[in-house]
Amino acid sequence: MSGFKKSCLFFQLLMLVSVSAVGQVKMPQIFQNNMVLQRDKPITVWGWAKPGEEVIVKLGSDQKAVRTDGNGKWLVKMNAVPAGGPYTLHISSSNSISFENVLIGDVWICGGQSNMQWKVKQTGFKETDSSLIKSNRIRLFTVLTEMDYQPRTDLKGIGWQELSWNNIEEFSAVAYHFGKKLNKDLDVPIGLVSDNLGATSVETWMSNESLLQFPVFQEEMKETVSTGKSFLQLYADFETYKKKWYHKHYYRGEGVDQKWYLPETDFSDWKPINLAGNTWEQEPDLKDFDGAVWVKTSFDFDKSKHQDSLNIQLLQIDNYDITWVNGVKIGETFGNHNHRNYKVPVSILKPTGNVLVVRIFDTGGIGGFTTSPFWGNSILWGKWFYKKGLSIDPAKFPKPVVPNTTPFSSPSVLFNANIAPLANLVVKGVIWYQGEANADRAEEYGALFPAMIGSWRKNWNDENLPFIFVQLANYMKEKQEPEESAWAELREAQAKTLTLPYTGMVTAIDVGEAADIHPKNKEDVGKRLAVAALKVAYKKQIDGQGPTYSKMSVKGKEVALNFTNITGGIYTTDKYGYVKGFQIAGKEGKFVWAMARITGDQVIVSSDQINEPVAVRYAWSDNPGELNLLNKEGLPAVPFRTDDWKGITDGKKFQSGPRF
Repeated sequence: MSGFKKSCLFFQLLMLVSVSAVGQVKMPQIFQNNMVLQRDKPITVWGWAKPGEEVIVKLGSDQKAVRTDGNGKWLVKMNAVPAGGPYTLHISSSNSISFENVLIGDVWICGGQSNMQWKVKQTGFKETDSSLIKSNRIRLFTVLTEMDYQPRTDLKGIGWQELSWNNIEEFSAVAYHFGKKLNKDLDVPIGLVSDNLGATSVETWMSNESLLQFPVFQEEMKETVSTGKSFLQLYADFETYKKKWYHKHYYRGEGVDQKWYLPETDFSDWKPINLAGNTWEQEPDLKDFDGAVWVKTSFDFDKSKHQDSLNIQLLQIDNYDITWVNGVKIGETFGNHNHRNYKVPVSILKPTGNVLVVRIFDTGGIGGFTTSPFWGNSILWGKWFYKKGLSIDPAKFPKPVVPNTTPFSSPSVLFNANIAPLANLVVKGVIWYQGEANADRAEEYGALFPAMIGSWRKNWNDENLPFIFVQLANYMKEKQEPEESAWAELREAQAKTLTLPYTGMVTAIDVGEAADIHPKNKEDVGKRLAVAALKVAYKKQIDGQGPTYSKMSVKGKEVALNFTNITGGIYTTDKYGYVKGFQIAGKEGKFVWAMARITGDQVIVSSDQINEPVAVRYAWSDNPGELNLLNKEGLPAVPFRTDDWKGITDGKKFQSGPRF
């Protein structure tokens, strides 16, 4: 069992023991000193205690009593409280717990992938406003992401933290700048829950129920969802099953008896193989092989660069593995999606010639190391050698059911472990920055993303929960001529989600970096999210996003474009009045660069190459380069196209095979 699985199992067992064995009142991890509770709405407080026991909750002058149900659960709704504090939240039963320095304000969930996760210290920003820190009215909570097949009742996290120079540096940059502007504009405490993970696709953050509406996920999820079992239960089942299965079916045969994992093994007849990101089907004698294949490599070790241990990342292996270094077993994992991260004690390592042996066991289909070489390390890229061991018939081989997931693309596992546990927490809304991981399936994202928002709203039992998201920034090399773009199609899918009520979108097409998928300018993104939130969640009469295309009309060789979100007009920063970023096409569908100018509240687009224009596109590229069309708020125009021609991601769907 990998270290991650062991820590996950230990945490869940500890949770069960602390409630059932001791019977004392226990609170979810989101309840901490320094927390923020939502203002102006009844405040939900919940937890666990001995079944049938009375629990008393006190917040300020409000006191409520509740009795636990047969499972030891309890929940009480306290009176709504206006912004302010600090308060003490006191819970008592057979024992008592007090949470100090509690503020009442607005609580926002900050979700997504790496551009939301990116820390302040990674952006070069240094907070200089000491009065902001002294006021101490922004509080930070970071969720430590885990996974599960079933919705959990609690999560792990760091916080709540008060503002300090160090705490700011370690927190989500986008979320921090968002909260800072809201706090300044609204003058109320702001609680930020950073609940995100880099490289994750949207389906990882969707509920089981919402994903099962899509046929492409039904086969993938039917076994894990239909059992109704959590990771904890599956691990317990496997430990019982393994006692009879392990040596009878799995760990036996040639290689096991000869102890090929020992460094003194004669490797002279082992054949070379390229393993980094390659399945073994490329080798003629492994193409149709199922069972155990032993692989080995050697590596050197510089002790001065490490402390207690060396972390060896073998990433994903299809399907099972056992791994040894210098004859010492350092780990084993079951499941082709699980990531292998093994710690090797420094005490067993030598400066040169360390022998790494992996027994890979394939139960059918492809076999070997399946993660892209992009994510590999120097050990994976080294010279490997292999030898076949036990051969099996995959149709007859018994395959245990184990948690088999990657946090980056396994359906629902992040929602279940990190979003579902917050269902009772009253919040103001959600900010979201994600989509890069789904760009190659942009058309599918157009259906998944609205469904995800719906699943979160259902989780919080609030169909009007404000949901503000960031449209993907410009990225990759600027193209010399107009061409199709998956990133542009993903941005379009995001923009179409605005048909849902109480949603807002931030355009970041002007703050990206061609060579970095993680642009440093998170401050403008955070501030723009706050502006959109002020309009959507706080009903401020402002333009919450930049100029947004509404309609077009053709007059001869020119196309006139109209926009919304232009209170006070539209502008270009070009001193000659030219507007950049437009393409135009005739009925044959070939786009060329266009001339564009502002006339009143319209943009007029044309090209000498197009006599009968039928379609216009704006900023339709991975990276459209410099743009200069704005509204009076200084917000950039939203990328768009007027055509509905087939895109390059049309028909591309989630696949159940190897994935990161």
